Amino acid sequence: MKLIKKILSSGIRILTALAAFLVLICGPVILAVRQPISEKTPFPSGPQANPDRLRWHVEYLAEELAPRNHSHPEKLAATVRYITTGLSVPGAQVSLQPYVAENAAADQKEQVNVIARFGSKDGPMVVVGAHYDADGDLPGADDNASGTAGLLELARLLGQREITGNIELVAYGTEESPFFGTEQMGSAVHARSLAEQGRTVKAMLCLEMIGYFVEQQEYNSWVLRLAYPRDGLYAAVVGRWQERHLARTVKRCFNDASDLHTVSYSGPVLFGADLSDHRNYWQHGYPAVMITDTAFLRNHNYHTAGDTPDTLDYQRMAKVVDGVLSAVLTLSLSASQEEAGTVRL
Repeated sequence: MKLIKKILSSGIRILTALAAFLVLICGPVILAVRQPISEKTPFPSGPQANPDRLRWHVEYLAEELAPRNHSHPEKLAATVRYITTGLSVPGAQVSLQPYVAENAAADQKEQVNVIARFGSKDGPMVVVGAHYDADGDLPGADDNASGTAGLLELARLLGQREITGNIELVAYGTEESPFFGTEQMGSAVHARSLAEQGRTVKAMLCLEMIGYFVEQQEYNSWVLRLAYPRDGLYAAVVGRWQERHLARTVKRCFNDASDLHTVSYSGPVLFGADLSDHRNYWQHGYPAVMITDTAFLRNHNYHTAGDTPDTLDYQRMAKVVDGVLSAVLTLSLSASQEEAGTVRL
């Protein structure tokens, strides 16, 4: 009996020590990665994102214009025309950025980014981008008609404001296979062009799957289960440790804009943290984060025929766009003030 008590006592001490270790070691790591914030500043007044408009864009992209990939050039050309029209709002200067994607079929190598510029042509830029192509012949509602729809709605909202900074919205081609991870990605072309021109980028925000929300989220890692909510009703701001200050600013802007729960990840490139267009801006030293519903970590329809418009939550998606608008205006104003030497965010 004494031996059993001794073993139990030793076990309790070990468990207590382990718990203390987790609190002391893992606690600060989680705080650093998640970056909880408490301060709140007013959301800039003005029009807000419209869920019905977002639904319309997603349905048109994922149904009428599907499949949106390089194997269907007529659909892709129609998609580019649709996006060009959507970005052509008051105050926007819209242009096409053609490029060659060698991995495409011989007669389909000509691809294009669609760019809308707002405000000043000079000074540090705030870039917001989303890829418009879909994987294979799939509808690609969340991936990434949702991000493209968010970009179009953001353009509409910016078109109703007086923009003093330098903002660039970009709809990218060729993000999906067989282009992902190559210099043929539309975002790689755009990021490289900025670097070659010597442009300064204050921040890049990548909209990658922003419309899928569920009551319960399953994680494939105990680290994620420990650090993040068990529900799937939040948006995420994802970047490396180098982007922790940017991620914190963006998350604060999301909190200012709506009641949508928003978390951030700023750490090692794990859990798919680099699996979108923002990665190409990192290659040129530009700070970039991904705005996402956590993609395949939440949405089991990812890269399947089940990724359809009826599975998305357009009310919460509108709140994501409101958060992006708040972040873009905040970062753009900060960049202008920094350029003038008056303040630093």
